[in-house]
Amino acid sequence: MSRVILITGGSSGIGKSMGEFLTEKGFKVYGTSRTPEKYKNSAFPILALDVSDVTSIKQAVSTIIEKENRLDILINNAGAGITGPIEEIPEAEIKNNFDTNFFGPINVIKAVLPKMREQHSGLIINITSIAGYMGLPYRGIYSASKGALELLTEAFRMELKNFNIKMTNVAPGDFATNIAAGRYHAPTLDNSPYMKPYGDTLDLMNRHVDNGSNPNIMAKAVYKVIMTPNPKVHYKVGEFMQKFSIVLKRILPDKVYEKLLMNHYKL
Repeated sequence: MSRVILITGGSSGIGKSMGEFLTEKGFKVYGTSRTPEKYKNSAFPILALDVSDVTSIKQAVSTIIEKENRLDILINNAGAGITGPIEEIPEAEIKNNFDTNFFGPINVIKAVLPKMREQHSGLIINITSIAGYMGLPYRGIYSASKGALELLTEAFRMELKNFNIKMTNVAPGDFATNIAAGRYHAPTLDNSPYMKPYGDTLDLMNRHVDNGSNPNIMAKAVYKVIMTPNPKVHYKVGEFMQKFSIVLKRILPDKVYEKLLMNHYKL
């Protein structure tokens, strides 16, 4: 019997690549979008789901369980970017980002756990970010939301072990997706003391995404995790230097690492 997978944010980018690859591998995949009517030609069904709306989460999960009578794997992929000087990002935008990147995944996990516990099996993969391992200038809110999800997974794993439900993080680096288009950008204000450094950093970030890796690499990495009997706590997927930056943070003095980041961003 094909295992059933729910991928939040499965209509584009990494989510779409994962859904198509896993469908080809024989899994029964359901993706989600806030506007599923736009994706009628998708290679797998796209359900209506807004991760900031608990009612829509419950409806989507119920739809899958009614059709399949099981739910084996959840991939918490839906996320949103946000950039800007922390001082100048409106509080409402900070809360919106955490609603999508942190509270949303928590609520989707809560919705699938009863069925997984009934099955005495399940796998939950949280798509985080290498940016969640470090506080990056002008991406501080994004780093914080993804870092919070990384830590949440560490705790959740231990709480779920008795139910044979496994959980892991997969942290991507820069991939060629449309995340920059959907990202909230605090405006570069002419009278802002951050105008030049923020503007320069924003250009650099966008170039990184434009020159990012093929999202199919993430799809293959997630497939390997799914096929692993006992997944690790953390996985990193990206260019060597992106992954190595986490190693450097672990071994270098804080101020030395901070200086490396500032040099990288020319701050």
